[in-house]
Amino acid sequence: MDAPQDATQQLRRIGMLVPSSNTVAEPATAAMLQGVAGVTLHVARFRVTRLDTSAEALAQFTADPLLAAADLLMDAHMHSVTLNATAACYTGMRHDRALVEALAARGIAGDTAMLALLELLAGFGATRIGLVTPFLHDVQDATIGVLAEEGIEVVAERHLNDPGNFSFARFTDEQVTALTREVAAAPGVQAVAIISTNLRGMRAAAAVERESGIPCLDTCATALWGALRRAGVAPSLVRGWGRLFDLPPRS
Repeated sequence: MDAPQDATQQLRRIGMLVPSSNTVAEPATAAMLQGVAGVTLHVARFRVTRLDTSAEALAQFTADPLLAAADLLMDAHMHSVTLNATAACYTGMRHDRALVEALAARGIAGDTAMLALLELLAGFGATRIGLVTPFLHDVQDATIGVLAEEGIEVVAERHLNDPGNFSFARFTDEQVTALTREVAAAPGVQAVAIISTNLRGMRAAAAVERESGIPCLDTCATALWGALRRAGVAPSLVRGWGRLFDLPPRS
């Protein structure tokens, strides 16, 4: 008798760590994965209810709850685990790099939306960007500072001054698209980054990229790109959501 087939061996499982108050990242990722055979999405949540520069808000992004959520995902044998959140954009990229190192120490192939964004900007040769976020004024200022530390100059920006996190999702595709068009049209912009995985930036990025020819990178999309590369899946299998998926990973 032939040995029974194991259906789990024919799938690549990608895990996402998603803030508890986020309602955009999971359906956006599922939409981008439509038509990609053999890849399944699995989500674990960690508590995030606000996004500002207070000590209480920053404490939401400490490593312990993220690693605990990753451990739960690994009960289901993920091929990669990606942080589908962007707090490091204003707290400092060292936090995401430390998280990936901690995941690696557990034997987990990890990535983050922000680390993938930085790699994609480098791949496109873009150091002068337009920035769109839903953030408060001080969070936006901090984000611009962190990007500068990474060699990225923000030459045009729009932000919605919203305290988030749940409320970021209230802004429509049309509102985000309008802001994205504005920064894409600014002189010297080489790429646009839409930062926040609870902002409806996925369709805005794809639409404005088609119109302008400028790479437009939404962090829900960069998180998926990172998750696929860490899982050993070609990001180019994702079609219709921007040129970023055609850019091969360097690592």
